[in-house]
Amino acid sequence: MESMSKRFTVTLPDAVFKDLEDIANNEGRSTANLAAFVIESGIREIKKQNQTKPTT
Repeated sequence: MESMSKRFTVTLPDAVFKDLEDIANNEGRSTANLAAFVIESGIREIKKQNQTKPTT
């Protein structure tokens, strides 16, 4: 079975969206593409941190 990308709506404060837009423009990518990248990177980092937490 092929995995499909999902779409959803996110509401951001104006300042956060402006930062996202500026960074995307500087990197030559779309705002949506950068947002997806940032979310994926954040999730990978959280998973990595959770794997290294000692269990009690």
